[in-house]
Amino acid sequence: MTTIKTDRLKRDYERAVALTQQLVRIPSVYRPEDPKGNEEEVASFTADYLRDLGIDVYVEEVEPGRPNVIGVIDSGKPGKTLIFEGHTDVVTEGDRESWNYDPFGAEIVDGRMYGRGTNDTKGNLACMITAAQSIIEDKEAFTGKIILCIPVDEERMMIGIKHFIEQGWADNVDGAIICEPEENQICVAQRGALRIQITVNGKMAHGAISWSGINPNWRLAKIITALEALEKEEQEIHGEHPYLKWPSITPTIVKAPVTGDAQINVIPEKAMTALDIRTIPSQDHDVLIEKIETIFNTLKKEDKHFDVDYDVIENRPATETDRNEPVVGAVHAAVKQTLNIEPEYNGVPGATDGTFLHLHGVPIVTIGAGDREVPHHINEYVDIKELGETTEIYRQAALNFLNEEGNNNGE
Repeated sequence: MTTIKTDRLKRDYERAVALTQQLVRIPSVYRPEDPKGNEEEVASFTADYLRDLGIDVYVEEVEPGRPNVIGVIDSGKPGKTLIFEGHTDVVTEGDRESWNYDPFGAEIVDGRMYGRGTNDTKGNLACMITAAQSIIEDKEAFTGKIILCIPVDEERMMIGIKHFIEQGWADNVDGAIICEPEENQICVAQRGALRIQITVNGKMAHGAISWSGINPNWRLAKIITALEALEKEEQEIHGEHPYLKWPSITPTIVKAPVTGDAQINVIPEKAMTALDIRTIPSQDHDVLIEKIETIFNTLKKEDKHFDVDYDVIENRPATETDRNEPVVGAVHAAVKQTLNIEPEYNGVPGATDGTFLHLHGVPIVTIGAGDREVPHHINEYVDIKELGETTEIYRQAALNFLNEEGNNNGE
């Protein structure tokens, strides 16, 4: 390794670590009841940081206090467009007393940085910005342009990436690297998410005079039992995905009554369950919803008092990117160049902002620093050595993709 490259790697590593600390120390949990509980401060910091690098910056408010930041690095030469995407919001820290470290302190202990967002995904946001800074500072030649997409609200309804797409930023884009904690494995698939709330309507009555009411709990129990059978059926039909494992249907909330106080001698008026359904690419969400409706119709035929409503709260299809896509090949080569290992392929167990870029026709790859099982945990952390490695992977992947270098078949 040349002295120049060694010096660059050290420089970029130090910058990525320092920037991660700066980002983590700006809390950006979305708390609707708190006027400062949003991404505004960290977005403002990020926008100023990019401007100082000479990057063209656009700040677009998605909701009050919740702005997307977009940075554009245009080579001035015709070519492809590559997106790097990393969100600014983080999940709640929960009970601070349960943490061994300040959740917004970004303290480094024994090679790990602790804090909310170190892993998911402010560390990777810092890496993608530092990679862009490195390319600019070293005057690396490339064609086309790089778009740094830094949206709000990935941890909830993903309104930030949806707004980014609606504003036309993803039009005519050739590839995207989604910067999430995946242990620098190349993730070419991600599970879909279908969230459904089911409400069973009954008739409130005294528990001692049950015949005078309609108990929604009996009906809800039948629905949940039928959904368990549907999950097994879907698993038999679609099998185990090589990266995403099995499709699942999970009742996560069961509640009766839906509103008001529960009482042991009162039949509730309504009962509800919320479903967290995770799918693999071979499943069609519309077909799955039809199968759930068939369960309702069957139960209705068996029971004249069966009355159910449902709402699809969120619908995010599973995604899969062909390993022959140039963006996959560019990342594959970058991992090999940086780590000197044969890259490992995998899938993302949950949905990301990349879901909606994929739906818009943009080939996506998800890769980044951080243990993939640590997001949202108490004492969240990232190994700081990985921040340097990820920065170099992002840098090389951008140059490979825009200059059409590297292994283009992902093999």
